[in-house]
Amino acid sequence: MIPMTQQRLIMLSALFMLFAYNDIFFKHLVETYPLTLQNTPFLFSVSLLMYALFTLLLTLVSSKALLKPIVIFSFIVASLVSYFMHTYHIVVDKTMIENTLQTNLKESQDLWSLAMLFYLLFLGILPAWFVSRVALSSSNLKESLIAKTKLFGVHLLLIVVILFSFSNYYTSFFREHKELRLYTNPLTPIYNFVAYTYYHFKNTNTPIDKIGLDAKQVKKEPKRKIVVMVVGEAARSDHFSLNGYDKKTNPLLEKEDIVNFSQLYSCGTTTAVSVPCMFSVYDRDSYNSTKGRYTYNALDILSHAGVDVLWRDNNSDSKGVAVRVKYSDYKTPKNNTICDVECRDEGMLVGLQERIEETKNDILIVLHQMGNHGPAYYKRVPKSFEHFNPICKTNQLEQCSKEEISNAYDNAILYTDSFLSKVIKLLKGYENRNNTAMIYMADHGESLGENGLYLHGLPYFIAPDNQKHVGALMWFGKAFPIDREKLQAKASKRFSHDNLFSTLLGLFEVQTKEYRPKMDMLRE
Repeated sequence: MIPMTQQRLIMLSALFMLFAYNDIFFKHLVETYPLTLQNTPFLFSVSLLMYALFTLLLTLVSSKALLKPIVIFSFIVASLVSYFMHTYHIVVDKTMIENTLQTNLKESQDLWSLAMLFYLLFLGILPAWFVSRVALSSSNLKESLIAKTKLFGVHLLLIVVILFSFSNYYTSFFREHKELRLYTNPLTPIYNFVAYTYYHFKNTNTPIDKIGLDAKQVKKEPKRKIVVMVVGEAARSDHFSLNGYDKKTNPLLEKEDIVNFSQLYSCGTTTAVSVPCMFSVYDRDSYNSTKGRYTYNALDILSHAGVDVLWRDNNSDSKGVAVRVKYSDYKTPKNNTICDVECRDEGMLVGLQERIEETKNDILIVLHQMGNHGPAYYKRVPKSFEHFNPICKTNQLEQCSKEEISNAYDNAILYTDSFLSKVIKLLKGYENRNNTAMIYMADHGESLGENGLYLHGLPYFIAPDNQKHVGALMWFGKAFPIDREKLQAKASKRFSHDNLFSTLLGLFEVQTKEYRPKMDMLRE
């Protein structure tokens, strides 16, 4: 055992956190404030400020019984966050915390690697083992309080002196460069985890806001409507050949009479935000997870109006959207009959005709794809769809060339093209006696190594366009009452997930005060 006072362990732990886990923070800091003779004192002050802040926080939450567990937990968390920040260039804000907590074990396995174990071992487990070997010296309550008060006071004074001495720098740092704080580790991920947890449990007794109870269908013609809504996964717009991409990723859709919405933007950069937001009455600026969870969405209102709603899921889950409608899980062979390395999206189509024919009502079927879920893009397609080669066959994207990553990603888009063409083929079987339609809309985009960024999930205000600009298109049966020429003419205008709520209500001719005509993409 290593004898040590609580105060020394706190200071050593703060120094270790500063130097072991924050190289990316300092990299971005130096990019913002270049290493010049004028900036050097400020840059050094930031290091002192972070060390002092870590020390203050550990002092506040520590006791002889809690200090070691808190430090060990911080080291383990920081080592894993450091791996993901280095490998995929993500930040762990509250949105990423929400997305992580809603990801199932099978999906998370795509992120496991030897490199992650290396980070966990050398930056997490070994330092944690050292802390576990420390024998904290005993002292009475009065001595302990005096020592902690001195430690707290000295470092608080250090923070005040630093902020006062470099006030001109810190004014711009805190106001103009808020994104830099997202890279502090483990301060930011732990803070965001605590904030998300508090926010989530604080609202567990929130009553459901049952909007749209005045909803009713006012049909202009007797024909039944059969609509399939496909929720895509991580499909960026600029990798669709429908949008001018040089690889033929949409060869089958290009043969169909598609209305392609080439300028559609997502509500968020993660599934946990975008999926509930796109079905929500709230727009991106006013949406939050509590509103999404505790307010009726478009599916609830359609169901209340008499439309049959069915959700089939080959992704993690519906993120709370389908909790009050018929839901089926297609991630396992129990329901999905088309599985090899993993269960395929096209398995959601098996038996769908029987479900359509069970009812005479209008029906909306939502199919939630696995789509382009990363980083293991190569797993997202059957072998027969490995058309673009060579491909990246690892979840360690930094080990692959941009061409290999792009090819693996594009093969998944190609598979989606096939999947959507099969949806259209199914609907064509009903179009003589029914009004049929398909809507495809991806939840968010994806970074494929541009500017060193991978995957998705960056805060919206700093996320690049390729994480927000998504693939979106519609197909209508030959008898569907819509002016295709007018719709094609406006399809190149900018739309967003905000438009989906009213578009779905308008599509099924549902009247309610929640419907906003100006947001309906199909309204003339």
